[in-house]
Amino acid sequence: MWIYIIIAIIILIIIYAFALYNSFVKLNNKVKEAFSTMDVYLKKRWDLIPNIVETVKGYAKHEKDTLKEVIELRNSAYDKMSDDEKIKTNEQISSGISKIMALAEAYPDLKANENFKDLSKELSKAEDDIANSRKYYNGVVRIYNNKVEMFPSNIFARLFGYKSKSMFEASANERENIKVEL
Repeated sequence: MWIYIIIAIIILIIIYAFALYNSFVKLNNKVKEAFSTMDVYLKKRWDLIPNIVETVKGYAKHEKDTLKEVIELRNSAYDKMSDDEKIKTNEQISSGISKIMALAEAYPDLKANENFKDLSKELSKAEDDIANSRKYYNGVVRIYNNKVEMFPSNIFARLFGYKSKSMFEASANERENIKVEL
């Protein structure tokens, strides 16, 4: 009789382990999908940067440090970066783009330039898309991390090799007000 109870408990644990494994796979795939969605918008912004910098260069020659920083970040091999590197680099680029956009306020001719207007409109749309996809990504990562970190699924997460993922958070620079000094 005891042997049947022990066998039943073992079978239940195995079924539970299979169900947990499948839920980890499902959540991990959702995290990948969410990052891929966000990655499309990050890449779109990535591709807009050279056009914006070239447009601004002619108007803000003495702002070379900001432009140089953004271009150096942009010239990194985006496709070869890990997800965490993409997140970190795009946080730095966000800061640089904010400074560039603030420059437009200091240069009325730049602000009136049609090319700059079109590019900044495209960039604003890309930033909105990034913000929305960032919210979705962080929501999916939160659900995934809860599953990986909460008991008893955390035991199985370690056994299956699943680890917490990084959220896409605002950098310290993004939280500060931008100061434009000319």
